[in-house]
Formats: sequence, C-alpha cells, structure tokens
Amino acid sequence: MFGKLVAIGIVSVVGLAAGAALARDEVGTITNIDAKADQITLSSGTVINLPESIEVESLKVGEHVSVKYSVQKSGHALASQVKPMK
Repeated sequence: MFGKLVAIGIVSVVGLAAGAALARDEVGTITNIDAKADQITLSSGTVINLPESIEVESLKVGEHVSVKYSVQKSGHALASQVKPMK
C-alpha cells in the first residue's frame, strides 16, 4: 500500500513538472491581430491564442505587452494573461 502511494506521488510530481515546463512568459510588441481566430502575433513571431476571458478588441497592433501562456499538447500557445507594458 505504501509503495503504491509513493509511486502515485512520484507520477504526480513528474506530471506537474512536465506541465510547468510548458508555461511561458514573453514580452513583445503585437504585430498582428486575427480577431476571427482570437489570436495575436508578437514581434518574435510567436502566435498566441486568446481565451474567451481576454477580449481581442482590447488589444492594438503596435502595443507592447507581457504575455503569460502555456503550450498545449497540440503545440498551440494559449494565453492566460496579456498585460500592456508601459
């Protein structure tokens, strides 16, 4: 029983570490906005999908932003936060 709990604990920690490795922070300038696809492109070339909680209409091309996002299993980047930089 104890061995199973240890194994479950190890698998959980490894799973969390793998998920954390996919989290990213990036600062850049918005070079393109695709409102239909709910996506922004940063000056680095990174294309980031926006969830429903982030309104694409609130962002502008040329705006300098800080973006927190995660890379999904599909390989697409999904933002959790987009903040204007001053």
